[in-house]
Amino acid sequence: MNSIFNKARNILILFITISCMESCNNPESIIFIEAESFSSKGDWVIDQQAVDIMGSPYLLAHGLGIPVKNAETTIKVPSADNYRVWVRTRDWVAPWGAEGAPGRFQILIEGVPLKTDFGTEGASWHWQDGGSIHLKQGLNKISLHDMTGFEGRCDAIIFTTDQEFMPPDDDKELRDFRHKSLGLSTLPDDAGEFDLVVVGGGMAGCCAAVSAARLGCKVALIQNRPVLGGNNSSEVRVGLSGLIHQEPYPKLGDLVDEIGSIGYWTLWEAKRNPELPRSKNILEVIANNPEKKIHNAGPAGNYGDDKKVSVVENEANIKLFLNTHVLKSEKEGNRIVAVTGKNIVSGKELKFRGKLFADCTGDGNLGYLAGADYKEGREGRNETGEESAPESTDNLVMGTSVQWYAVEEDKASEFPECPWAVQFNEKTCHKVTRGDWDWEAGLTRDQINEVEFIRDYAFRVTYGNWDFLKNKSIDREKFARQKLSWVAYIGGKRESRRLMGDVVLKEQDILNRIVYPDASFTTTWGIDLHYPVKSDEFAGEPFRSVARSKSIDPYPVPYRCLYSRNINNLFMAGRDISVTHVALGTVRVMRTGGMMGEVVGMAASVCKKYNALPRDVYDKYLEDLKKLIADGVPNKEN
Repeated sequence: MNSIFNKARNILILFITISCMESCNNPESIIFIEAESFSSKGDWVIDQQAVDIMGSPYLLAHGLGIPVKNAETTIKVPSADNYRVWVRTRDWVAPWGAEGAPGRFQILIEGVPLKTDFGTEGASWHWQDGGSIHLKQGLNKISLHDMTGFEGRCDAIIFTTDQEFMPPDDDKELRDFRHKSLGLSTLPDDAGEFDLVVVGGGMAGCCAAVSAARLGCKVALIQNRPVLGGNNSSEVRVGLSGLIHQEPYPKLGDLVDEIGSIGYWTLWEAKRNPELPRSKNILEVIANNPEKKIHNAGPAGNYGDDKKVSVVENEANIKLFLNTHVLKSEKEGNRIVAVTGKNIVSGKELKFRGKLFADCTGDGNLGYLAGADYKEGREGRNETGEESAPESTDNLVMGTSVQWYAVEEDKASEFPECPWAVQFNEKTCHKVTRGDWDWEAGLTRDQINEVEFIRDYAFRVTYGNWDFLKNKSIDREKFARQKLSWVAYIGGKRESRRLMGDVVLKEQDILNRIVYPDASFTTTWGIDLHYPVKSDEFAGEPFRSVARSKSIDPYPVPYRCLYSRNINNLFMAGRDISVTHVALGTVRVMRTGGMMGEVVGMAASVCKKYNALPRDVYDKYLEDLKKLIADGVPNKEN
């Protein structure tokens, strides 16, 4: 038996690679294929948003009603035999009791489909039985064939000669089963030791990493998507908002300007700050490229994915790890000493050792893993004394936007009817060709644990509304030449966990302009809070929001909001910093978050210089930090 095991293990090591998932028998006669590791993904996309909930990324057929190109890979079959097939999938509209299974897809073996259509049953992720198939010895080509273009999803495929075998569905058992079946090492590979490990590659994370690197820190930047920018990427397409270059530290924002994309609010900023050297260049660019004025839900090129990656990769002190999701932290006392990240394509795990860590995930994922104090939802007025707070604590949050737009073409186009989507009529439909920030879902739901449900509901709304406009509305001729061109599949979140620091910023701090000795980055956006729009004419869950905003004067936020009060070496930057729900309304926009990152990078360099912790920077070395903030992040040329 040991010789059989060793032979199988050797074959697994030989054929499982990062780029191509080629599996073979293990002791249980199982071939296990992770869909996200297919050697060619066709036009299927990797979705990792719910990886902490379901245990794995998956492939998504995001075709806007047009079936996507097949994903393909090759497996090595050790002997010809009859194999039972199991596919981990779900019927994504089943949670609403909707019929029609829009996520249908087929498994093709050497181009021939199995008899079972997948994605047709079960509201939850589960193993759908695919019956039996005879596989030839040697190489066999496996394909995922999308049948609808409407969000079919596949996590993994199993072939087994044991006709009685049932794959596990329990979370822990399934994790162990995956690891064993894929022949992955029980210990993560060592990625190295760093002065600062930044988890999360949005604007805040990018700025934290580059700021620290230019000030002499060795930095790891870990991002769980293939692009940088977070909400300001081509995947989500939210423009940069908030003003930079503000008193008392007008050089804060130089790095944001260097990394960030050009959008409508840059035009606004340039007009308000004509003395800035870059402003004239910005105005000139926008004058020559009017499409750059589109702030949200614009063309992919507006969001500067390549620019962000280029800036980061050109920093000698940064190692960039894309497609890597941090799933574990290790601590000694109240300090993080290492985190483990898993590549969402290959499954390979890496261990990052560090002296300092920064949570720039938005969701506060690293802080949560490390046991940092955090809050979710709205604090009550009796707790914070904030005028804009509800009377008592509740779970309402600002939600997730799934933006979209259509383009006008020379001739009419069709769009499939969507009986499984949210149904609209002349009173409830929205006769628009673009869904902006206010197409916002899930404000009454858990933005982390229900992320797939929230995003999927937004899909049902978008497709249902477009189906009505194209096929049923009295104004359908007006939409005949409009074609649905882009719908986000990565949700743009505003709020989830907020990690608590030594100062928790409140509404009255901002409105009353309370002066803190550690004033740092300046917030300029109004206290902008979102609420669900409910309609007596629409019976479904709200999917539109309204913004209620209080104007503010520019306000410098204390540095003590940027590190954890109970995890001694954890910084945070972005929407997960130490604020109340109400105060989040002003600091959550991305130029402001980028300035937070600049400050965190500077503070990390002070920590390195003095072998100190984030709290020590306030207690002992605040003047050092202030000088760095006044000088600004060094230019690349310097």
